[in-house]
Amino acid sequence: METVTPPWAYTLQLPHDPRAPGIARITLRAVLDAHEMSELLDAAELLASELVTNAHRHSQGTYTLRLRPMAPERLRVSVWDTNPEIPAPFRHWHAPRPVPDTDESGRGLFLVQHCADRWGGYQLGDGMGGYPGKLLWAECAT
Repeated sequence: METVTPPWAYTLQLPHDPRAPGIARITLRAVLDAHEMSELLDAAELLASELVTNAHRHSQGTYTLRLRPMAPERLRVSVWDTNPEIPAPFRHWHAPRPVPDTDESGRGLFLVQHCADRWGGYQLGDGMGGYPGKLLWAECAT
């Protein structure tokens, strides 16, 4: 079997569909297995699922999942969507803060912060395909 070494990247465009987080997880498993990075599976699967779910809940258009290694044992999971607003937990770096019991949302991004080694987000002026939006990303390592 031929081994592909970094740099590689996989990009999956997803429709605005509630099944998209599941499709993202299946794709992620296949990519990590193919690149012998299965030790990152649990953390990366949570990151991808929560970031895609956030895109589905807070945007109206398509969204894009991108997977790429940052080092041999570090993976960046990023999701672009059409909503340009950066969620509060991703505006500035700070230690993860628990979500108050009275809040009706925000727990997914709290989990991302808690499980990721690094995370961030930024607005995209014209975005992907000429659409405005944002990119949220998170990294996990062995």
